[in-house]
Amino acid sequence: MTNEPPPVRRGLVLAVCCLSVAVTGIDITIVNVALPSIGASLHAPVSSLQWTVDAYTLVIACLLVLSGSLADRFGRKLVFQTGLSLFSLSSLLCGLAPSAGWLIGFRALQAVGGSMLNPVAMSIIVSVFTGRRERARAVGVWGSVVGITVAAGPVLGGVLVSAIGWRSVFWVNVPVGIAAIWLTQRFVPESRADRPRAFDPYGQGLIVVLFASVITATIEGPRQGWGSLPVTGLFVLAALALGGFLAVEPRRSQPLIDLRFFRSVPFSGANTIALAISASLGGFLFLNTLYLQDARHFTALQAGLMIIPLAVGQGVLANLSGRLTGSRGARLPLALGGALLAAGALLLVPLTGRTPVVYLLVVYVVFGAGAGLATPPITNTAVSGLPRDQAGVAGALASTARQFGISIGVAVTGSIVASTGPRFTAASHAAWAVLGGCGILAVLLGLLSTGRWAQATATRNGERLAAGDEAREAGTGTEIRSG
Repeated sequence: MTNEPPPVRRGLVLAVCCLSVAVTGIDITIVNVALPSIGASLHAPVSSLQWTVDAYTLVIACLLVLSGSLADRFGRKLVFQTGLSLFSLSSLLCGLAPSAGWLIGFRALQAVGGSMLNPVAMSIIVSVFTGRRERARAVGVWGSVVGITVAAGPVLGGVLVSAIGWRSVFWVNVPVGIAAIWLTQRFVPESRADRPRAFDPYGQGLIVVLFASVITATIEGPRQGWGSLPVTGLFVLAALALGGFLAVEPRRSQPLIDLRFFRSVPFSGANTIALAISASLGGFLFLNTLYLQDARHFTALQAGLMIIPLAVGQGVLANLSGRLTGSRGARLPLALGGALLAAGALLLVPLTGRTPVVYLLVVYVVFGAGAGLATPPITNTAVSGLPRDQAGVAGALASTARQFGISIGVAVTGSIVASTGPRFTAASHAAWAVLGGCGILAVLLGLLSTGRWAQATATRNGERLAAGDEAREAGTGTEIRSG
């Protein structure tokens, strides 16, 4: 009789990991559709609706790297199940929230669980699918679920809000989460990193202060006044946190974010592009939901159906973008995707209360195509030139940039239209222009970060990082950080 562990059913492991990205992916778009109903039911102003979205994305942005580190140290299966449990419980509580304040708090708790899902799921996939080709296929399947959830979220949200009410968009997560917990316990093997990263409390704390201060100041600025003491104080606090982070992190042997990564132009460019694209997408979905339901008086279901062309465009072009990146590099999909994002947003600058539906649908396709083209090459660009064992950290940082981008996009666009009431459509013109500027920025950075000079900086930086890691492993005590 042997004590050998049962064989791993990799297909089921992949299915469980896909469930995690499905439940968290749907949660973002499904909640956007429910925002007008939440505002009416809980008597919530625009700022509270902003926080309903941003409390989730902001907390995830702050905790993604930490959650990945905890999973490497204490066990990926353990942290994954903990995240599923916390996400499911907080989803139930969100559906029971008696006020906007409670809902925002439960959304933040939901995000703590959400931060333990997608990055940890990717680590599980990498540990189970060891062959390069089969791993690529598994990651491709996992990534394709994102497009499906973007398409399904608005429609499912519209059906649930119209038939049952906004609280059901949170309750739908509970049975899925419970099923995923059971399947994880049954089929997912436990794994840990051979050399997990140490916890960096200073870096983690400063990142939380920096991100939270910027988002809070941006959301509260219109209500409290941009020159008011609280808002000014928050911006000053953010600047101090950034300065402290830049001063402290280079002195840490295992920092939360290795600032040496940013010497690579592709890495720096990719993270800035991720932030710009996500800000554009997050702001687009936020503004569009309020426009369709509040200004045009569409039902939640009608608004959800209207967003389908955006999701289809994103899904189809994401697949094409992967092929383009593999055959011709990241330059073309990044530049073309940014251009389409800019075009889609700028086409909505002259928006009125009577803009033809056909015009809107065409714009949604253009914008979705841009998001689909530009998003897949980001991680590939970010990790170019880095040592293989740093790819996971680099990918987590790109995901952090995406989540913070969504937060800042919602915060900025919401601040522009806050308290405008019946003038919402006219006030949104400036917000659409800002989102168009994000697309233009993505084009410029896409061209800059994929040229020969940029690739040379990535190669040189990768060699320095590898040399420094080898020196530490050899026990020399030397940490190479010189330029």
